[in-house]
Amino acid sequence: MSVAGALAYEPDGSNAQLIFAMRPGAYNDETLIEFLMELDEIVQRPVILIWDGLPSHRSRRMTEWIVSQRTWLQVERLPGYAPELNPTEQVWGSLKSTELANLCSDTIDEVEERAEDGLDRITNDASLCLAFLRHSGLRL
Repeated sequence: MSVAGALAYEPDGSNAQLIFAMRPGAYNDETLIEFLMELDEIVQRPVILIWDGLPSHRSRRMTEWIVSQRTWLQVERLPGYAPELNPTEQVWGSLKSTELANLCSDTIDEVEERAEDGLDRITNDASLCLAFLRHSGLRL
């Protein structure tokens, strides 16, 4: 299983939420584009996407697609090897230290269910999502 996630913040800091999708196998540029199209449908306004250097984030296909989405999507790249600047890394840390901590599962379905419970927990906790942003040192 793989998870794609985006932390969405109101510009004035009044609210925040996690938007995520899970899928079997790995994400690639094609499936990340699908995720971003879903994000556009959910958010329905301009987005500044802060992204790390994952190869699928930098592929030719992704770069061309991003250029075609300039009406609603702006991408800011994080410097290389700087996960501490990425608020979403805190999402994964919270999930791994809570719902997935010490999990010894017999099936991937059990892992998926626990992970989804944790991601739902984070999604519904605006103060936690805002804390992830503060922890990174970034500001709105």
